[in-house]
Amino acid sequence: MREDLFGPPQLAALLILVQRGLEELHSHRNTRRLLREGGSEYGRDFYPVVATTHLCWIASIAFLIRATAPLDVPVLGVFVALQLVRYWIIGTLGRFWTHRIISLPGAPIVVRGPYRIMRHPNYALTLAETALLPLAFSEPALAVIFTAIWGAVLRYKIVLEDQALAARRCRETG
Repeated sequence: MREDLFGPPQLAALLILVQRGLEELHSHRNTRRLLREGGSEYGRDFYPVVATTHLCWIASIAFLIRATAPLDVPVLGVFVALQLVRYWIIGTLGRFWTHRIISLPGAPIVVRGPYRIMRHPNYALTLAETALLPLAFSEPALAVIFTAIWGAVLRYKIVLEDQALAARRCRETG
């Protein structure tokens, strides 16, 4: 009976929850410091939508995928490899990395690391992770549904982030 309740999908969800919880602590420290230094938050009212979407995705892995679901090891391997990309992004942003959108006047706009390749690598990574983990457990419907939801959420977050960056560029050149 226990093996029917807790298996690889539930373990994956638990590990992601721990990982993202630790990231949230790091993000919170950076957010507080950036605000103390004069940063402004954009899209504050939208942040609960982002956080809820993320938690619902993790919960869907834990509660909607059978503990005995077949595991596609190569797909899971790609998901795990993407965690290196996640930390490359976090490391590239350094003290400016947060889950929120904080713009600090005078701070450099990052154009190195993965930001040389694309403007919003973190959001591309999020969409890939969202699709891959359910696919690793043979749940294509869950992959499609949550990738679509995340796509809509991130599309709006990108608009907010681009507004924050545009406002900062205007202050720097104006």
